[in-house]
Amino acid sequence: MEQYDVLIVGGGIAGASLGAELAGNFRVGLIEGEPHCGVHATGRSAAFWLESYGGPLVAPLAAASRAFLASPPADFSDRGFLSSRGALHISRDGWPDIPPGVQVRVVERAELERLVPGIRPDWRNAVLEPGCADIDVAALHAAYLGQLRRHGGTVMTDARLQSARPSGGCWVVELDGGGTLSAATLVNAAGAWADEVARRCGVEPLGIAAKRRTMVQLAVGKQGLRQMPLVGDAEGTFYFKGETDSSIWLSPHDEIDTDPCDAAPEEIDIAVAIDRFQAVVDWPVLRVERSWAGLRTFAPDRVPVYGFDPRQPAFFWCAGQGGFGIQTAPAAAKLAAALLLEAQPDAMVAHVNANALSPMRFATAR
Repeated sequence: MEQYDVLIVGGGIAGASLGAELAGNFRVGLIEGEPHCGVHATGRSAAFWLESYGGPLVAPLAAASRAFLASPPADFSDRGFLSSRGALHISRDGWPDIPPGVQVRVVERAELERLVPGIRPDWRNAVLEPGCADIDVAALHAAYLGQLRRHGGTVMTDARLQSARPSGGCWVVELDGGGTLSAATLVNAAGAWADEVARRCGVEPLGIAAKRRTMVQLAVGKQGLRQMPLVGDAEGTFYFKGETDSSIWLSPHDEIDTDPCDAAPEEIDIAVAIDRFQAVVDWPVLRVERSWAGLRTFAPDRVPVYGFDPRQPAFFWCAGQGGFGIQTAPAAAKLAAALLLEAQPDAMVAHVNANALSPMRFATAR
């Protein structure tokens, strides 16, 4: 029976980044139920770094992650993961609500028409968030998995947790199809399956809920779109960005309740996305080039959860990252590693309010 100090359940960005932080000093194993890591959320993300996104408890993690994403240590990657884009927050009436401290500036109508040619006249107000950048998700995820392996960690795919039980001061983990592992600490980084993993371990779920997000790539009758800013409305009903010179990535910004699954887009959601897009610009829609859906998961208060379970101190939650798991991964991994090791946090996250992210906040409700 293979033995680990820490066994992480889930090979998405949350599990991979935490595993990379811990490997080298501890025997770290990571199990992933799918044939490849990051299938359901990480691998389907149209991720961008957007400081204004996620709320006041998430923003410090995003801000702290920026420098790492832009210029990671040489032993982690030989290049950065960000490509500058900028984001336009637009509104028909009123003004977008931007959290304090986020750098933005008002965009007058003439500049708005230059940035988004063909924008309809009823979109009157706009602010530009210049710091927004695309994230190379695949490269970032691969770098974390690579660091985990280089430092002696083990990644096991097609290794789905069937059950786990505490025994003799460690967890005994049974895998589907046979196989048994043991670990002193079990980390739940299973994304949409986080509550199900908890149940299989005899731990009370937190109410982590899966939401389906629809994405569409549209070919449009407009050129010069590749470097266009990310455009989203103040009410959170759509966003789109240039993908190629004449195509865009578009989402209706939906969060549709779903069971954990291999998510697929529905025709009605694609139609809604296109309808909302056509209310913003006068560009002809030529065709849907492809569409897909991914899973986002949220705790009941929409704040990520990092910390030991209040009733099972050898069970560590690393879940509920919502749609901001990629942009916060560097800081979140360092914070989670410090909490798991009960050590002083890295300087990157010393200012982050870890108590606000702890599963202890749900203890009185359970």
